[in-house]
Amino acid sequence: MNYNYYLLALGCAFSNAYSQKSMGQGSSKKPNIIYILADDLGYGDLKGLNPDSKITTPNMDKLVDEGVHFTDAHSNSAVCTPTRYGILTGRYAFRSRLKSGVLWGYSPSLIEPGRETVATFLKKNRYETACIGKWHLGLDWPKRDSSKEIPDIQWNMEVPRGFDDNVDYRQKVAGGPSDHGFDYSLIIPASLDISPYCYIRNGKVIESPTFYTEGKTQEVDGRGVFWRPGKMSPGFDFYRVLPTFVDSACQYINNHSDRANPFFLYLPLPSPHTPWLPAKEYEGKSGAGRYGDYVAMVDDMIGRVLETVKNRNLEESTLIIVTSDNGSDWRPSDITETGHHANYIFKGRKADIYEAGHRIPFIARWKGVIPAGIKSNEVMCTTDLMATLGGMLNKVLPDGSAEDSYNLWPAFINKVSSSPIRESTIHHSLDGFFSLRKGKWKLTPYLGSGGFSQPKIIVPKEGETPGTLYDIETDPQEKINLYKLYPGIVEELSQLLEKYKKQGYSRPMLLKK
Repeated sequence: MNYNYYLLALGCAFSNAYSQKSMGQGSSKKPNIIYILADDLGYGDLKGLNPDSKITTPNMDKLVDEGVHFTDAHSNSAVCTPTRYGILTGRYAFRSRLKSGVLWGYSPSLIEPGRETVATFLKKNRYETACIGKWHLGLDWPKRDSSKEIPDIQWNMEVPRGFDDNVDYRQKVAGGPSDHGFDYSLIIPASLDISPYCYIRNGKVIESPTFYTEGKTQEVDGRGVFWRPGKMSPGFDFYRVLPTFVDSACQYINNHSDRANPFFLYLPLPSPHTPWLPAKEYEGKSGAGRYGDYVAMVDDMIGRVLETVKNRNLEESTLIIVTSDNGSDWRPSDITETGHHANYIFKGRKADIYEAGHRIPFIARWKGVIPAGIKSNEVMCTTDLMATLGGMLNKVLPDGSAEDSYNLWPAFINKVSSSPIRESTIHHSLDGFFSLRKGKWKLTPYLGSGGFSQPKIIVPKEGETPGTLYDIETDPQEKINLYKLYPGIVEELSQLLEKYKKQGYSRPMLLKK
């Protein structure tokens, strides 16, 4: 079945009128784009979004002051892998083979061959593209023995010393950034607590993981210092991964500041996801323990990127976005111990279907184009990147791509009408729970978190509601279940959720040819 994709009428009409200014005050030059994706950063971690934060975040706060921040932004999933899939493809990850959970270090590539990504779309529009950081979207490792499979090590399995992964680390690794539109890449396969621990540049392992780590455990080293046992490169230093990626990103910006074509730098940081590894100079810098110190370090690393952009005189020709792949993994005990609310006022934590699982900070700055210090209450999702960049560039997306991506560019530049841009948004938890947000309403057809918070699943007793309905505008903490009071809303949202799941897209602009 073929589809024809159209940008929102509002975005198209506006982009024609605004194109000269948005391309640099009369210039036809397209902006550089730097997309910084923090890992497990909570909305309440930023001092500029939460005055009561126990963490100082001057660099992200500066972006809040100099650009736009979204108060109602959401990751398309409450965990790592599916959100990354959604960011790069503009498509909800539950439409892929991954219906719940995340991928692991030896998992095969999740992005389907030939699928349009933000990188391939921008390359068609004369961008140079780079991915530097945590990939966590699967890789097609080359086999030593083609008759055997590569074991996919799971969450609760340890990688024993001498484990035979059947990988030929000397050969090119397929299925990574190089196969999905990126001209340059420097990555680790998955999270910094998942083996194999090695760097891969442009599809080639830099140093084979011939060493082994016994791992670190929370019981020995305290909350947050944790990584799993497994294979690692001899020179791999867990404490140097974040600075290494930022060094590489700054070098990339320096090297591409004078090129004829603009660049797109996708910078998915491995932090502040576990292991929490603040450098010595950040220890004790926050009032939120080791985690807060690590967030302070993340903010400083983002500051280094901003400083590089400034030093190369790129501030007025660069769109910078900072966001997170999901909410913070911040437990009730952490709040009690520190008084810090990493997920602000929202219920739950990372992985949950509750708001804290997927409500995220989202900030964007492009000096001279995005008005300084504006706040948008528009509901937005991380899947919206591709259509938003299409709106910014005044380019129609290719057929068959970005099925769940909306053009939010009008909200970036404060040119939104009274009608919401997104008809509705699907939320998805670690265990595969769905929610649907439409306007002020959020429907979840289940009880429980569907993630890390306990209880994960609640079986309703006779006479109890089977799900929840919240008015998020007046009850963002999800305290008052209105399921029984508004059966018509429950029915409407239930039908819409099933429709979106079955038809394979959610954008109303998607029309059959």
